[in-house]
Amino acid sequence: MDEPKTDTKNRKERRAARKEGELDTTAFLKVADKFIDLANRENRTVKATQLHMAFLYAAARYSAFVAKTVTNAEEHEKFVTHMVGQYREMLRQHLADETLDQSQ
Repeated sequence: MDEPKTDTKNRKERRAARKEGELDTTAFLKVADKFIDLANRENRTVKATQLHMAFLYAAARYSAFVAKTVTNAEEHEKFVTHMVGQYREMLRQHLADETLDQSQ
């Protein structure tokens, strides 16, 4: 999976790229924030421990769909290894983030 592109393009180039479905860092984070907002709303009625598993399931399901139908990943285990590595690194970064606390 590609990580968001570094913001080296000018504003016009970023807008054109977004029209093509490409996310720069800002757009990537905005999309991610929409998922977080959804999780926060659902957490009003669903336990966080159940909710995060539902999100993991959905992410795995969608990633499998993308692998099979969009990127045509023929080597499934290679794709799984890559995705697990991506998740592991993101999780480590967020666990080290001191701005995340129990109030969120």
